[in-house]
Amino acid sequence: MTQHRKIRLFILLISTLLSITATSQDESSAQVNLRKDAVKVFIDCSSCDMNYTRQEIPWVNYVRDVREAQVYVLVTRQNSGNGGDLYTYTFHGMDIYAGMDDTLAYTSNPYETSTEIRERRTNIMKAGLLRFASRTPVIHEIDIAHASALEEEEVTDKWRNWVFEISTSPEYNAEESYKRLNIRNSVRITKVTPDIKFEIDFDQSYTRQRFIEEDYDTTYLRSFERVENLLVKSLGDHWSAGMIWNINASTSENFDFSTSFMPSIEYDLFPYAEATHRQLRFLYSIGYQFNDYSDTTIFNKTRENLFGHQLRVAYQVQKKWGSIYFSLRGLNYFHDFSKHMIASDLFARVRLFKGLSLTLNLEAARINDQLNLRKGELSEAERLLRLREQATGYELQAGIGLSYTFGSIYNNIVNPRFGN
Repeated sequence: MTQHRKIRLFILLISTLLSITATSQDESSAQVNLRKDAVKVFIDCSSCDMNYTRQEIPWVNYVRDVREAQVYVLVTRQNSGNGGDLYTYTFHGMDIYAGMDDTLAYTSNPYETSTEIRERRTNIMKAGLLRFASRTPVIHEIDIAHASALEEEEVTDKWRNWVFEISTSPEYNAEESYKRLNIRNSVRITKVTPDIKFEIDFDQSYTRQRFIEEDYDTTYLRSFERVENLLVKSLGDHWSAGMIWNINASTSENFDFSTSFMPSIEYDLFPYAEATHRQLRFLYSIGYQFNDYSDTTIFNKTRENLFGHQLRVAYQVQKKWGSIYFSLRGLNYFHDFSKHMIASDLFARVRLFKGLSLTLNLEAARINDQLNLRKGELSEAERLLRLREQATGYELQAGIGLSYTFGSIYNNIVNPRFGN
């Protein structure tokens, strides 16, 4: 091959590559221009698979800052009466879509797989965002389809809203000098309708720890059984009344048997229909408790009858700027008002400004109601292994988190290589 012919082939190759690149750039430019017209969406969801969402809904722009969004989507989750979860999707239009608000919901079933739940949740997201996308040129790139067979069928519930859940989780660990067996079992029975809420929760735990050394071979046991019963009757949009009945046995808490009956009434300042967005609930309970202790208590009791009451105030709000949950509760016994407990919980997730988010959790309690404490000194093993409840005047747990993200406001690309 002559030198001149080689040069001509090289020039032809370069020309072909430039032509392909130009075509690709033109197609990419067209896609970019189309993407610029897509709706800017901010999704506020802690339980969503965002990679899957971006793959299945590529016709919107996903932004990282709510201030850049044209549509704000808030996703909340609550336990439902069938043993699954109620997912509520609130779509709030902003900027040119101001005033276009909508709420959609999906209730999962306990027999659905995580893949099925993810797909159906994404379909709800599609349905909500389609309303906004239909006002952009992107709508011409979206195909709308339906299942091949849609049949109307009358649904009859042979279980009449009763749901049963049984679980067990044995666990065993072993080393030369240490062996541990832990078994946890639970049974949950519920019936939830718009008028009533009935729940039975049984939890049982058994732990055996064995320490093996040259000089000794010692085994420690710890167990508890607890049954919590709840019956609630709706009394309108703001009021509810019910009964809380608990049964408890615990080696660490010094209970051979303990039971309490607490008739209760609750008022929510906001309608219960708005519970996924805001709540301000006041719950008052008053009732009777009987304790049969395993060992004599520090007050020289082996069993006793107690009367008392408690008040709980809970506030929760979820908005575009974040969410806050706060509760304050207090209880005391009538025979001695100095025997009381006051506790509070706070969880907050707040977007301070573009890219900067703050999370805060705080649990604090002032404790002076430990009537069940065993009399006598604790052994070193009981203290270190937390085998026995110990006297304390307070409990405190706190945590704080800060995160800051900057760069491109768009977050549309999914690349699963090498994991997340």
